[in-house]
Amino acid sequence: MILFLRSLWFYIGMILAILIFAPLSLLILPLPYQQRYRIMTKWGRFVIWWLRKTCHLTYQVQGLEHLPTTAAIILSKHQSAWETIAFQEIFPNQVWLLKRELLWIPLFGWALATLNPIAINRRRIHQSMQQIIEQGKQRLAQGLWIVIFPEGTRVTWGQQQRYGIGGALLAAQSGYPVVPVAHNSGQFWRSRGFIKRPGTIQVIIGPQLESTGKNAKEINFLAQNWIEETMQRFFVSESI
Repeated sequence: MILFLRSLWFYIGMILAILIFAPLSLLILPLPYQQRYRIMTKWGRFVIWWLRKTCHLTYQVQGLEHLPTTAAIILSKHQSAWETIAFQEIFPNQVWLLKRELLWIPLFGWALATLNPIAINRRRIHQSMQQIIEQGKQRLAQGLWIVIFPEGTRVTWGQQQRYGIGGALLAAQSGYPVVPVAHNSGQFWRSRGFIKRPGTIQVIIGPQLESTGKNAKEINFLAQNWIEETMQRFFVSESI
């Protein structure tokens, strides 16, 4: 019961914060992007702080020394909404590759749209790939990092789906490095669960993968291998 009440209190605070930040996002549209980004990502920072206070769930990061000094493409596991929020604290200014339907969500989607995500129609694969490459190159040239979840959707803890080629294709075409990321958020914040369990989420950032001289399949293979091999460390520690 205590976990339910803590989780309920967390969601109440998160929703109230959305009700504040969503209208604010429209008011600050005339501002330059960097200023809008700083203001709007305070919502994510509040949510992570509120999660720690209400549900006693925090995180630790390993591998920050691997982050390049230039913009990069983050290829990460996707197990819950947690990483979409926490990455705003962990990584430099970023945009996200996401399905366009998220922008249709009242309030939340409107606020999200003001941060220039790459919103694709997943039913039109060829058009989506072109959009990822064209808009991805533009964002990278602006110094923005791009967060991509190559499995395409939230995956239940302990499971794996096929890695899409879009992020690796962008890396091969743009020459920007890939930063692989593994984490265990799904142990504490289930992909479609209400309860948030207390503990410490571990985020592991891998060595950057240079894209120059590699094709998309090679980049995707290297990223997937590193991520999935690193995930095994979580499963081993869980069983001990």
